Amino acid sequence: MKIEGHGQAKILTQAEIELLFNDGLQTHRDRTLFGVCLYTACRVAEACSLEVVDIYSAKGNVRPTINFRKHNTKGKLQTRTIPVIEDLRSLLTAWKP
Repeated sequence: MKIEGHGQAKILTQAEIELLFNDGLQTHRDRTLFGVCLYTACRVAEACSLEVVDIYSAKGNVRPTINFRKHNTKGKLQTRTIPVIEDLRSLLTAWKP
């Protein structure tokens, strides 16, 4: 979130993050998308470009890691593999495509 900080983004407090999850984000899809960005430190465009196979196994289970393909990352330098923590796993398990 940009504020008048000379181009610097504001760091959300824990209370602001909880307020977003509980009151701000209306759909489970939005909460899951925000959770992916929050817990993997990716950009919205990177999260939106993820494919189902990057997150879910063939059986529909959440993978232990999320793969961000290099052509979807900002610098397009290399593929990134981010471990899935339990908070993110619960969001991804509750929302399945």
